[in-house]
Amino acid sequence: MSELLVDANPFPDGLDARLRAQLAFLVEVDRLKTVLRQSPLAAAARRENDAEHSWHLALMVGVLAEYADEPIDIGHTVQLVLLHDLVEIHAGDTPLYDGAAAADQAAREEAAAERIFGLLPPDQAERMRALWDEFEARRTPEARFAKAMDRLQPLLLNWMARGGTWRTPGVTADEVRARKAVIGDASTALWAAGRRLIDEGERRGWARSTATNS
Repeated sequence: MSELLVDANPFPDGLDARLRAQLAFLVEVDRLKTVLRQSPLAAAARRENDAEHSWHLALMVGVLAEYADEPIDIGHTVQLVLLHDLVEIHAGDTPLYDGAAAADQAAREEAAAERIFGLLPPDQAERMRALWDEFEARRTPEARFAKAMDRLQPLLLNWMARGGTWRTPGVTADEVRARKAVIGDASTALWAAGRRLIDEGERRGWARSTATNS
């Protein structure tokens, strides 16, 4: 992926250089719509893409902010969830239950962050990279809640799919709980609800019990 999308149909001469860079970035991130995730849609028989995922998280922030254990700035949190997966344009999606793919995930995504945010004017590149770093580090209430949404959203989709990626070979209900426990770092109430869904999914046989997986 060496060329930018805009190179296929360059903007006309005369555009302000800053605006040109911003528009080129906005065209380039259209690629996010082509990055498929593992989660199935609730409304159609296909997998969701990263852009759909990010939109869903932004809506969830506005709807579920009242359950945050700490006060959060909703607008700031929305920014975090909207840009957190832009790196996957170059790094690809790393499935939650794929340990091998996760081994070099951090390095791939760091390089991708430099590349995608580097398309912007320097001041905006620095600001957006800082937001991405904030999401990854989870040191602020907003970042913790954003991460919670990132883990809760596919949980809801997997529930609607009667298991979905919970049925990944070798994955147990206990592993699902362990991977989703980060929700509790931001919202006790939402993690209680998430655990209830996982527990019921296990009871219905949608996620393997550890005892039956051995």
